[in-house]
Amino acid sequence: MRSRALSSSTPALRRTAAAASLLTLAAGLSACTTSLGAGAGDGADRPGRTAAGAAETAPPEPVRLTTSFADAKAVPIDAPVTVTTPGGTLDDVEVTSAAGTLEGAVTDGTWTSATRLEPGTDYAITATATRSDGRTVERTRAFHTVDLTLAEQTYASVAPLDGETVGVGMPVVVTFDVPVSDRALFEQHMEVTSTPAQKGSWYWLSDREARWRPASYWKAGTKVAIDLAINSLPAGNGVYGQEDRRISFEVGDAHVYKVDARTHQMQVFSNGDLLRTLPITTGKPGFVTRSGTKVIMEKFAERRMNSETVGINRNSPEAYDIDDVQWAMRLTNSGEFIHAAPWSVGSQGYANVSHGCTGMSTADAGWLYAMSRRGDVVEYTGTDRQMTLDNGYGDWNLSAKAWKQGSALS
Repeated sequence: MRSRALSSSTPALRRTAAAASLLTLAAGLSACTTSLGAGAGDGADRPGRTAAGAAETAPPEPVRLTTSFADAKAVPIDAPVTVTTPGGTLDDVEVTSAAGTLEGAVTDGTWTSATRLEPGTDYAITATATRSDGRTVERTRAFHTVDLTLAEQTYASVAPLDGETVGVGMPVVVTFDVPVSDRALFEQHMEVTSTPAQKGSWYWLSDREARWRPASYWKAGTKVAIDLAINSLPAGNGVYGQEDRRISFEVGDAHVYKVDARTHQMQVFSNGDLLRTLPITTGKPGFVTRSGTKVIMEKFAERRMNSETVGINRNSPEAYDIDDVQWAMRLTNSGEFIHAAPWSVGSQGYANVSHGCTGMSTADAGWLYAMSRRGDVVEYTGTDRQMTLDNGYGDWNLSAKAWKQGSALS
């Protein structure tokens, strides 16, 4: 009986002890919650509170990245890109594409690009800034520039060729495949420099062609550099420069050939020295050779000469078609050449019997051809038919003053 009584009282004792333990734990939890809620001294040491346990310190202002463009899928190429970081101090910006890094600099909290953008190109911006709490943060953004067709871009072809050696009369010739309406803006970005320095100017023959020449013939031995910084430059009417062009060339010996159609002679000068006087023939009546200053444009060891290319009908008694004219050097777009004319040797030095070209013996023509280069000068006198500016490289038929007036900046 005792054992059952003792046994029956044990669970009751355990329940009483457990209940007492739960009450004690509950009382302890209640005391911690109350202390935090009442701020009983410990809150003053917690981050975000003042020493007096007042309001929490405001978090740092978020750093954002803003740009000058609104539509990141079609960014215009004719304006610089700017980057700012409101909420922080801008430290550095890098803008990259497959073409390389876009140059730029930070000034007064704004990064501004220094070079123009490429059309149809993906770019990535990475900006670093210092937040108000001193922490360095990084922000990124991607964008794509407007896509342009070839009809919306103009490419500049340049003569002379890079590395070419030319004569003292060679102009710089820039030809655009799409018209340039804003000639003044383009000219501001088209530079010609030389050593030794020689003053000169651009002259626009049309909205597709601009030429530069010094005030007088180049000095022999001059080194010339052409810098056309026109990539993405607005040409007007929705057209942009397709790419920059940088060309350098040298000027060789000063070859000047003086032709007198009345005496039928050509004097050949090199660096001021008379080398030879050659008997020649020039254009007969009806086909008179032009007087004025011409420049050798191109050379052919052999060239077919066909009268139809200069407006003489194949059925005309003046028609001709010669397959292998030797040592031909072009002087005009209209078809005047210096070349070997063995068929007229009997008239050379005595009469003008050609259709406008300057003919000489094969031996003389070969000698002259060997020493000549593109850009050499041929000065004609003795006829009443004048050379024009646009018939080949007729640039030297204008005075330096008149030439300068052809600049878009004059």
